[in-house]
Order: sequence, then C-alpha cells, then structure tokens
Amino acid sequence: MKIEGRIIKYGKVEGEALVSSEPIGFLGGVDPETGVVIEKGHPLEGKNIKGKVLVFSTGKGSTVGSYVLYRMKKNSVAPLAIINEECEPITAVGAIISNMPCVDKIKINVFKTGDKVRIEGEKIFLNE
Repeated sequence: MKIEGRIIKYGKVEGEALVSSEPIGFLGGVDPETGVVIEKGHPLEGKNIKGKVLVFSTGKGSTVGSYVLYRMKKNSVAPLAIINEECEPITAVGAIISNMPCVDKIKINVFKTGDKVRIEGEKIFLNE
C-alpha cells in the first residue's frame, strides 16, 4: 500500500513500525539513554523505540522534547523515522535537528506494530 503525506524532514529509510494511537512526550516519556518508553500507563510503556519507524498521533509536552530526540540520536537509540497524524513543533524540530525522516498528515490507523514500512520523501510504502 502506498500512502502520501507531508514531508517534515526528507529522508529514505526502511524499518519495522512501532505504533501508538496515543501522543508521545519525549521529555520524561522516553529514556534518552536507552530509547525505552518510560511514561507510566502509556501503551508503549517498556517498549524500545530504537531503530523503529515510530508511528503515533502527535507529540506532547515540553519543547525540551526536541532536544531529547536529538540526544537520543547522538546516543544511537533514536527511532529511524517518525510518522504522525499531526506533527506539532516539538516533534518537527526534534526530527529536523536530528536529521530524522518525518512525515505527517497520515491516517495512522492503517499501521500495526511489526509492519514493514519504507519512507521515500512524502511517500510511505506499507508492507510492500
């Protein structure tokens, strides 16, 4: 399946999806040393986002979350790419400064954890 969205940060990657319908806050929600989601009660609590195509509705929380994404990239525990329904400024800035492909304006309900995802600019190829 081919899906098109809006490019926040251009890139080409391929990887496994990790999906949450809930927003993600990177500051206090994800451990920047390990990439593990630590937010209590979050659907991805205990899951590692390292090397995944992270699919979630939108970001939340402090603007420092942008720098948490950057720190994760420097620590080699960041996601490969981000796909959002609506990419707000915290996630957008984090993706841009981390040189991480990011696409939004995507209906995320078509994705399931474990799906094979390929991103080429604004195009997303799901399970192809």
